[in-house]
Amino acid sequence: MITLAGAASLSIEQNSAYEDAGASATDNIDSSVEVSSSGAVDTSILGEYIITFTATDSAGNSSTLDRLVNVVAVDISVDAAKWFHQTMLPNGSAWFNREQQHYTDRTDNSYVSDGTLKIVALKESFSDQGVTKNYTSARLNSKYSFTYGRIEVRAKLPSGVGTWPAVWLLGKNISETGAYWQTQGYGDTPWPACGEADLLEHWGSNQNYVSSSTHTPSSFGNTVNVGGQYVGTASSEFHLYELDWSAEQMVFSVDGAVHLTYAPVVKDADTWPFDGPLYLLLNVAIEQSVSAEFESSQMEIDYVRVYAPGAGSNASPVWSDEFD
Repeated sequence: MITLAGAASLSIEQNSAYEDAGASATDNIDSSVEVSSSGAVDTSILGEYIITFTATDSAGNSSTLDRLVNVVAVDISVDAAKWFHQTMLPNGSAWFNREQQHYTDRTDNSYVSDGTLKIVALKESFSDQGVTKNYTSARLNSKYSFTYGRIEVRAKLPSGVGTWPAVWLLGKNISETGAYWQTQGYGDTPWPACGEADLLEHWGSNQNYVSSSTHTPSSFGNTVNVGGQYVGTASSEFHLYELDWSAEQMVFSVDGAVHLTYAPVVKDADTWPFDGPLYLLLNVAIEQSVSAEFESSQMEIDYVRVYAPGAGSNASPVWSDEFD
């Protein structure tokens, strides 16, 4: 009988030192038996490695036992030069829309690994700002703002009733307590007069239906300016979510298929607060109607890219995060 020292399966970080804890063996006749091992772990290369232990008694009977070692990428924090973690409860005790989570700046809820950004919603009791909530997640504000251009986000969405991921834009001038640009002195306009453009929203209660919308003083909340489409692998595969924003219109699409064009004939403060700089937000909210079985789910983003107005297909972005 072979007995491992340490766990039969473990994960270690890439480029860390690894020394196997070994194993011992006993035999009913021979008592202790010498154990040999085969296999090696290359911590410089991601992947799974098997260490096999073998023991043979004096009668020639052998036994083997394996240890699985998984070399994983080091989780790193989101680039603070590009993103701001918005964590302050805007009304002192809660988020809008009856969201149930605390947003945190912990790597438990947002981190970069294997070339993608993960925003993770978790079921856990968490206290912050004198308030205890039963869920946590992350909400990122871009430290880059722009007027007009094409935005591309390649993403794989979370699943589970109660999950509400979003990739969206707000006016840089929004007067929302704790928002990045508000903390920088730009917050002089309330919502919806600041303008909101939802490049992507998805609700776990309506799995695989992705939606886009605009919110302006002329129509907000349950806005009439909304469109969407069915994406059968929204949570299992990456898809390209895109907004092409010009002085004339906003065009929303998934993998090149357009599902909403917002182009009001009359463009004024009520219908078109989209003639000034906007900034990007990435978040996963938890709705009030979350399933009791929900434990965790994540939005995974391959890249975020902003192109200049009219940029061709071969153009380089003017701002991006490739999450390398």
